[in-house]
Amino acid sequence: MVKNILQKIVETKKVEIAEAKKRVPEAKLREQVEGRDNRRPFTEHLRRTHQTGTGIIAEIKRASPSRGVIRQGIDAAKQAEKYELGGATAISVLTDRQYFQGSFEDLKNARANSSLPVLRKDFLIDAYQVYESAAMGADAILLIVRILSESRLTKLTALSRKLKLDALVEIHDTVDLEKATAAGAELIGINNRDLRTFKTDLTVATGLVSRFKENQIPIAASGISSREDIVNTKKAGINNFLIGESLVRAEDTVAFLKSLVNAPD
Repeated sequence: MVKNILQKIVETKKVEIAEAKKRVPEAKLREQVEGRDNRRPFTEHLRRTHQTGTGIIAEIKRASPSRGVIRQGIDAAKQAEKYELGGATAISVLTDRQYFQGSFEDLKNARANSSLPVLRKDFLIDAYQVYESAAMGADAILLIVRILSESRLTKLTALSRKLKLDALVEIHDTVDLEKATAAGAELIGINNRDLRTFKTDLTVATGLVSRFKENQIPIAASGISSREDIVNTKKAGINNFLIGESLVRAEDTVAFLKSLVNAPD
């Protein structure tokens, strides 16, 4: 059953998108995002930490299919404030409701209570969701190579640029990397977790990064839970990380995040 979770999520998204289009037509969303000028720099921040220091995209995440409930009752606004105090470079917000207990409101509240750029993390498969992301105030979106054809990935990447949304393109292996590169991806997240089996291996990111082109910025994601994980991954040339579960579970979020940001090279 676990091996079919990704497919089930995508099928759920197709239904959700069809229903959303009936409630709010795409043309209406286009009107809402036209001339938007309050965008916050996402890639620019990560480019700086890629060159020096440690960049953390701190994630607001209540649950997941593989872990179940991680922490209920999270106040997205307060969590965003803690992340900024702890020195995060950006914030990631799960907006999927059925599988991750997230919401659009979480993203809006997190952004309203922080000056950091905010990534919408969800399973985006349709142009409608890109317009939707801009309308809810996201500064960046996640595009997962595993659920997109190369042509769809290229189209959604191009649309994100048109709407001035940065795109974090997620990969897991060399085939994914080739597709991301063909789509012109600059910001590439290496997911240590295989979304088909949910097995996590921290050497996935450290093993793939040597294949990156000079202009590509790597971000290690999944399974990063300690300063030691940060230090070991940085040795491979990765200075940016997307971290959710360990931050959400931390008793003192600010102190724990500061310890990660200040991990030695």
